[in-house]
Amino acid sequence: MTSILAFVFVLGVLIFVHELGHFLMARRIGVRVLTFSLGFGPKLLSFKRGETEYCVSAIPLGGYVKMAGENPEDARTGAADEFLSKSKWQRFQVLIMGPVMNLLLALVVMAVVLYQGAQVAAFEDDPVVIGSFAENSVAGAAGLQPGDRIVRVDDEPVPTWEDFSMAILPKAKRTVTLVIERSGQSIEKQVVPESVGKWEMGDIGVFPEMRPEISVLNPGEPAEQSGLKSGDVVLAIGNERAPSRDRIIELIKGSENKPLVFEIERDGRTEQVTVTPRKTEDIVRIGAQISPFELKTVNPGFADAIRLSVERNWEWSKLIVKTLVGLFTRDTSVKQLMGPVAIADLSGTAAEQGWLQLFSLMSMISLNLGLLNLMPIPVLDGGHIAILALEGLSRRDFSMKVKEKMLIAGFVLLLMLMVTVIYNDLARIQWIGRLMPWR
Repeated sequence: MTSILAFVFVLGVLIFVHELGHFLMARRIGVRVLTFSLGFGPKLLSFKRGETEYCVSAIPLGGYVKMAGENPEDARTGAADEFLSKSKWQRFQVLIMGPVMNLLLALVVMAVVLYQGAQVAAFEDDPVVIGSFAENSVAGAAGLQPGDRIVRVDDEPVPTWEDFSMAILPKAKRTVTLVIERSGQSIEKQVVPESVGKWEMGDIGVFPEMRPEISVLNPGEPAEQSGLKSGDVVLAIGNERAPSRDRIIELIKGSENKPLVFEIERDGRTEQVTVTPRKTEDIVRIGAQISPFELKTVNPGFADAIRLSVERNWEWSKLIVKTLVGLFTRDTSVKQLMGPVAIADLSGTAAEQGWLQLFSLMSMISLNLGLLNLMPIPVLDGGHIAILALEGLSRRDFSMKVKEKMLIAGFVLLLMLMVTVIYNDLARIQWIGRLMPWR
């Protein structure tokens, strides 16, 4: 139920904002709007105000704004308030405002989320220097070593771990060339990223050098009583240096009522704190949540939040465009495309984690929706804009037959895309996926 409610909320907001863009611009240039609908199909709720009918329809996978004289086959009087009576520039403004509103929503929502502040992994902005490997990682098998610095993925520079993740994620089961620096030399290695998780994201199994950090302390339990503090970085336990988070938990569980000496880094200084784990609720613990890596707190001001939102949306936009281009160049697997079921699943998961996560997801989907609608595919806003541009260049309007053929081609392409994403969504459902041995 959470997934369904979150999905309806996210999609409802995105559709409303998109259609509102068309509606406001149409009204601004003096076009008569007949219908403003959230959803398609039979109308569930409706009311009329002025000349416009506002309604909620049964199929919640889109919406529309119906304008007077919008299509050549509509009954037209030649009145000034009909859509086709307006100049191409004015019609362009109406068409472009839907995607623009989605792009603006993505910027605003992400700025609001970032303004709240957050803790993020400190290594994200660090150079891509390998600290360790996952078990049986493809990178280790390819001969990469701890200390290697990855500087390029194919022809794309990856100055930070965040850039590296963005470059590898869409490359599942695709051969990529890594350029690494080792002892002052530049070396090329070819790897095939594994497909990880139900979203089939690319991964080569490398990690930065990570130092576990105490993130949260439980009041009244050994960690707090012994003097550990949130933000302490664990350097060693006893004689064991640079333990991983899993190793720390293992040592704690094996040391009931035995003192453990934690060597920690706090405010740039090295200190030692002795903690004695004890059994609580049948678990040997010290009463602390331990992050596998160092965290940094980001608390931007209003102007910085807007700047960071622009930067993040720009990075997402590049990834989206790269993924779309990759569908044609076969660098991106169609299995990574998501449909309504996947979006509902993501919405439900984000809603369970809190409203910040849900709004972050809304921002990303809004950006996707805005950019996808700008694609020059007939039926989409970008397709109509492309037809307007071609008519402007040729200095004549295309015939109805030509436009109908364009729209049919666009509809077929979108139908193929819809079938693909629904197939992907169904294949990600575990029991259905087991019925597809060919995957």
